[in-house]
Amino acid sequence: MNVAIIGAGINGLMSALELSEQGIEVHIYDQQQAGREASWAGGGILSPMYPWRYPQPVNALAKHAKALYTEWNQKLLPTTGIDFQIQQTGMLIFDQKDFDIGLNYANTHQEPMQICQHLTQKDIQKLNPKVSKQFQEALFFPELSNVRNPRLLQSLINYLKHQSNVTFHENIKISKFCIQDSYVTGIEDEQKVIYSHDHTIITTGAWSANWSAQLNLQIPVYPIQGQMVLFKTPKNWLTTMCMNEVMYLIPRKDGHIVCGSSMKDIGFDKALCMHTQQNILNACFEMIPELQKFPIIKQWTGLRPSSPTGIPYIGTYPQLSNLWLNTGHFRNGLCMGAASARLLRQLILKQPCIEDPTPYQPSQLVSMTKHF
Repeated sequence: MNVAIIGAGINGLMSALELSEQGIEVHIYDQQQAGREASWAGGGILSPMYPWRYPQPVNALAKHAKALYTEWNQKLLPTTGIDFQIQQTGMLIFDQKDFDIGLNYANTHQEPMQICQHLTQKDIQKLNPKVSKQFQEALFFPELSNVRNPRLLQSLINYLKHQSNVTFHENIKISKFCIQDSYVTGIEDEQKVIYSHDHTIITTGAWSANWSAQLNLQIPVYPIQGQMVLFKTPKNWLTTMCMNEVMYLIPRKDGHIVCGSSMKDIGFDKALCMHTQQNILNACFEMIPELQKFPIIKQWTGLRPSSPTGIPYIGTYPQLSNLWLNTGHFRNGLCMGAASARLLRQLILKQPCIEDPTPYQPSQLVSMTKHF
């Protein structure tokens, strides 16, 4: 069996990893360099932010993130020499309106990773003395971790390029499916070159709706821009992740701190906005006032693949037996990515599934077309 994967973000790369480790021949196509879009641009929190705000199928996949990425890091590191830098910093959440539901969430949904404790100001200062003293209370989630997603992507790409059964086709834009009798017989690039594969997987993220017209069924996935800011502080300067009103700070091992993130529905526009940047900075300085002393190293934007509910589409495409989807993860592409890829692999190879695949089935696209 050989498989084509269109799109080399986290979901495409993880799908390639899962399949190639099963001995499948994998061909990865991307219209630019692999791993350069939303997967690289995100923060890398290995949990949905405020999981109680998301449908349970999102959390069902995300709960596997830390264990699966830890497992893959151990396997890939000897080959790549690139550590994902998974760091269990825990997270402080200051949104008081979420305290009651947050405190009960772990027990209600049997998710030990989401266990938390209510802290007073004295507790907060002991745990993370950089937090503003204006915050009298917080929830602390000690089991939450983050992964350095650029390093994760670099490791995946490096490892996959070492595999004899994996071929990268970068800077090649696939523009058309060749379809005959409910079967994809090939994929065609802009130069009219046709590539034939037994199965094809769409992992094109925010660009996935572009296939709708050709496939005669709307794929309701569209871009939502998120903007980020990166600071550089001394090593181990900030001891925990912090979040308030959907804005977060994520400390890295070397002292970099990732701050974000905005949400703007402006199509495929990736331009930086000074007003948005100031909103992010104001929120972060409110949580950690001393951060103002340190330099901004970088700013960027990414395009999240938004779907109507945030639940991704994972499974075979309606009416096309060898075309598969793994897209529409919205803000949780990285934390769902490892389990999404494993579920897809299990569906393709008819193996027992890591989670019930029903909530993710693309067959629901038929009824959702009118809402696109």
